[in-house]
Amino acid sequence: MIFMDNRFPALSIGFRALACAMLSLPALAIEPFTVRDIRVEGLQRIEPGTVFASLPLRVGDRYTVDLGTNAIRALFALGLFKDVRLETQGDVLVVVVEERPSIALVEFVGLKEFDKDVLSKSLRDIGLSEGRPYDKALADKAEQELKRQYISRSLYGAEVVSTTTPVDRNRVNLTFTITEGGPAKISLIDIVGNRSFPDQTLRDQFNLDTGGWMSWYTKSDRYSRTKLNADLEALRSFYLSRGFLEFRIDSTQVAMAPNKQEMAITINITEGERFVTSGVRLEGNYLERDNEFKALIKIAVGKPYNAETVAETTKAFTEYFGKFGFAFARVEAKPEIDRQNNRVQLVLLAEPSRRAYVRRIQVAGNDRTRDEVIRREFRQLEAAWYDGDKIRLSRDRVDRLGYFTSVNIETLEVPGAPDQVDLLFTVTEKPTGSISLGAGFSSIEKIALNFGIRQDNAFGSGNFLAVEVNTSRFNQNLVISTTNPYYTQNGISRTLDIFHRTTRPFFGNLNSYRIINTGVGTRFGVPVTETDTVFLGVNFEQTQVKEGVGIQMPNLLRPYIDKQTALPLTVGWARDRRDSALVPTRGVLQRFNSDLSIAGDSHYARATYQFQQYIPLTKKYTLAFNGDVGWGEGLKGREYPLLKNFYVGGLGSVRGFERNTLGPPPSQSGNSAAFFPGGPKKLVFNAEFITPFPGAGNDKTLRLFGFTDAGRAFGANESVSLDQLRVSAGIGLSWISPMGPLRFSYATPIVKQTGDRIQPLQFQIGTSF
Repeated sequence: MIFMDNRFPALSIGFRALACAMLSLPALAIEPFTVRDIRVEGLQRIEPGTVFASLPLRVGDRYTVDLGTNAIRALFALGLFKDVRLETQGDVLVVVVEERPSIALVEFVGLKEFDKDVLSKSLRDIGLSEGRPYDKALADKAEQELKRQYISRSLYGAEVVSTTTPVDRNRVNLTFTITEGGPAKISLIDIVGNRSFPDQTLRDQFNLDTGGWMSWYTKSDRYSRTKLNADLEALRSFYLSRGFLEFRIDSTQVAMAPNKQEMAITINITEGERFVTSGVRLEGNYLERDNEFKALIKIAVGKPYNAETVAETTKAFTEYFGKFGFAFARVEAKPEIDRQNNRVQLVLLAEPSRRAYVRRIQVAGNDRTRDEVIRREFRQLEAAWYDGDKIRLSRDRVDRLGYFTSVNIETLEVPGAPDQVDLLFTVTEKPTGSISLGAGFSSIEKIALNFGIRQDNAFGSGNFLAVEVNTSRFNQNLVISTTNPYYTQNGISRTLDIFHRTTRPFFGNLNSYRIINTGVGTRFGVPVTETDTVFLGVNFEQTQVKEGVGIQMPNLLRPYIDKQTALPLTVGWARDRRDSALVPTRGVLQRFNSDLSIAGDSHYARATYQFQQYIPLTKKYTLAFNGDVGWGEGLKGREYPLLKNFYVGGLGSVRGFERNTLGPPPSQSGNSAAFFPGGPKKLVFNAEFITPFPGAGNDKTLRLFGFTDAGRAFGANESVSLDQLRVSAGIGLSWISPMGPLRFSYATPIVKQTGDRIQPLQFQIGTSF
């Protein structure tokens, strides 16, 4: 390799001239002549037409030194040849080439950390793949890139060596031999300069740590520059939110042990003095709405300076400007510091800039989901004034679809149009289909399995499709459900349900009596507000009990030997204001559903109400409450249908008790098995304290929770009494695993009665596809 020093321009020019002269030596040796023919020698796999197409001269042209030099350069530029030279035989120009060997096979030896197919695709993208010419420079580049990838996973001792093995027909096998070694783990995190807070308090702000018993899962003891930068920002935010306005991180040193298996991190900081906010003053143009903006201030006067509330205030101001179409508004918080008294006054300087309207809205990242599925959730329209509230609402509505792991909006200026902007919605898709498995252990059924398959975004259309199958020996269900969320252009949804359920008694055999419930139904969802929906529907249901042998049918079921039909009308309402449907930490969910049947053989009214609330105690801890109340009553002098009773017990209601067994005493006579009838009234209450799993840091995909459940179903002749509630308590584990969501609980009854059936262990598993 020749290095040129630009401090000596004459010398540099000389080197360049020498290089060009060496390249064109074969061409300079040939005197000008008229080309009668052109021949190519040395080709093995490459077609002659490829060479002829690249030559800058043709038969009949006059050969010159410049044309010869250009011909050699053009052929080298193809990247197909190791050597190119020009010769003459009379007035025939002979192009002699030596082909680069082609790659016959690319393989990896010692690869464990990465997927082979992913690496092969990466090499293919840079030109290293089977059938392509071998280029040593590209192979060296691939070596370095692989090393960088290993370093990103804390495998600093990884070695990557590429070798070539010649094979027939001028081909080579390219082999990357990898020695991965072990990951470099953090042995020490030392913070120097802290006076106001102990080391452990500061280290608690970090996601990186020196390891624990859960490090095999979190990998929090593996050094990553990206993670360290995020932790340094968390440390800075910790101080700035506690009054340390002039806090700074002076330096960060990362020292690697000679064995490349351990590293120490030292962070030098200067805390500075603690400042108290003495006041907030507005300056600039506030659109003559000063009082409205003052109402958005979240900065507490008389309290220590808090950078978080300052950022929240400036963000709220910017968003409020956006409500009036000022897409480029700037709000800056300028501190006026009184160091003598350790006080600071904040001046909020606003410049709304210019009003703009949205020219075009673009969508990116939706490889599977159709554009219209996303666009129909937009509340900001093209060719309309920029409205920050509508843009945020559009983002939230797209996010609530549940089809994407992230939804981001970017505002783009339009060149030459200062009053226009474009919006870019970038989404990251996630699997929306799932296969679910539910199981519970008991001394009766041993293990009861539930299987379901659902697709929330079938074929990218936004439609919901689900099939549920229960494979229990005593309960067999088949449920098919589909929902079109935009059955009309106004956003009215339509759901169709088909179900067939067969239930047999416990302790029986497969020939015992069975309860058969079949039906179809449809309901429509009418959006009333952005978070409220009203549901209207109608169902047709048919119920029949068929006698069997071996187990006597309870007398309560004998009226259902003849088919019973019902045509209930359904009315419901839902309001969902949670921050996440999968891992909620704040917000409220409310549901109300009612059935009214005044046609067919069954006349009844039934209603349920559910209330859930999530309260964030800190960044890590969440308190969750759930209440579920149900009521049913017969109409026109008829009894409430037994098979419309509510059932309590098991996963989803009161954990620690067998499913559907908490209610009036079971019916049993003669040789009949115990039949749990449930009741037309129910109460269920749940409370959970949710925390990250010990040793998992702030990872929300793995969470531990303690819970207390209470509930019971009540018969028609029973009064609802809190004294009759069964109560349980226990612990559980929630894990958003690579296979899908998993929820496990172990509960112990606290308040129980003789005859209650206990089922302490319960879990649910889901698998994405």
